[in-house]
Amino acid sequence: MRAGFVGSFLAVLVAGGSPALGEELSPDAQRFVEGNLIGTFYHELGHALIDVLQLPVLGQEEDAADTLAVVLITDLWEKDDAEWLGRATADYYYYTVDWSGAAADETAWWGVHGPDEQRYYNHVCLLYGSDPEGLADLATEYELPEQRAAGCPEEFTLAQQSWGVFLDEITLQPGQRAEHGLILKAPKSAPYYDLLAEEVRVWNETFTLPRDVTVHIDACGEANAYYYPAESSITMCSEYAEWLIAVAQAAEL
Repeated sequence: MRAGFVGSFLAVLVAGGSPALGEELSPDAQRFVEGNLIGTFYHELGHALIDVLQLPVLGQEEDAADTLAVVLITDLWEKDDAEWLGRATADYYYYTVDWSGAAADETAWWGVHGPDEQRYYNHVCLLYGSDPEGLADLATEYELPEQRAAGCPEEFTLAQQSWGVFLDEITLQPGQRAEHGLILKAPKSAPYYDLLAEEVRVWNETFTLPRDVTVHIDACGEANAYYYPAESSITMCSEYAEWLIAVAQAAEL
């Protein structure tokens, strides 16, 4: 399955740098970058909610955060927008996972994240399960095996109901104002500031929190994103945006 792509992908990254953050991107590349930034932001929000709401986690926390990202995409966005957002994350795994299996020996089995191949199928399954009739072509395109696809609607329903119990508790009622929420602390010149500012605005108009969670856009020295429990803060690394642009470039989007 898709063997051999990663080698050429990495060669492109080594041979040439990514476009500058301010450089014009194609519509497909822009949607890929923005979709992954939003999906990753929702993932980090999952860690934040687990912390500030003191939620029980039956299983790996990273899996729970991955699941919330799909639930928020389907709950907060219209159907067509939810699809391209979900596809962006699936495409990221498509482009960066070594489907030949050659990298299996290098998998960090001790890590807190599951193998990327498994995260790929979990993501596609939940996305497909949110609308199995409307997203039947997606299941085929992303090669979701029939034996897994058959249970995906139930998997998504369980995920939505499980997270929904806690999301309902913090959902603002008509006329209610948020007691605490997300606070974006970043210069307006930061990469994709407007994108994250809009996500923060929508969140604060939809949910309330027991304490504030700050959101930073900073250079981290690596392409990543973090939630810091000690500071109740999310950091979206500027290098992560650069990395996504590089992936889009290598994929010729």
